[in-house]
Amino acid sequence: MEKEKFIQIIKENRNLIYKICYTYCKEPENRNDLEQEILIQLWHSLGKFDGRVKITTWIYRIALNTAISFYRKESKVSKNKIPIDKSIISLSNNESDIELNQNIKLLYQFIDKLNELDKALILLYLDDNKHKEIAEILGISETNVGTKISRIKKELKEQFNNN
Repeated sequence: MEKEKFIQIIKENRNLIYKICYTYCKEPENRNDLEQEILIQLWHSLGKFDGRVKITTWIYRIALNTAISFYRKESKVSKNKIPIDKSIISLSNNESDIELNQNIKLLYQFIDKLNELDKALILLYLDDNKHKEIAEILGISETNVGTKISRIKKELKEQFNNN
């Protein structure tokens, strides 16, 4: 029963997970590894989900924390990895599900230059999360969320104008 519940949650939120993987890992092999790590962390945490927050908030919190840790680890050390068995579950072939036109590709390039917290923040913002939800997921104040989003938007706009 728990396995079916988990698979259903992943299927319903696979685009959210994919966006996080795509934002934090440009190389397909690393994206696959991050995807696998996020799924493992979500599976291990499923029993702790108590419904006090929305399922998407819970997934964001786990996935972003995992992605940030993964990003830091991958930045320091590259190591041999065992490929994931795609027959189990796969999110990484969803590139066709997300229309990546030229402006979106450019936006992802600019977002890639941001620090880990700002990447997470703008990703949550672009996914239409409220400031309160973003603050809860990232563990910062709502005021801080608003200030950081304004600064990031200004920075991204300048990069688009200079391009």
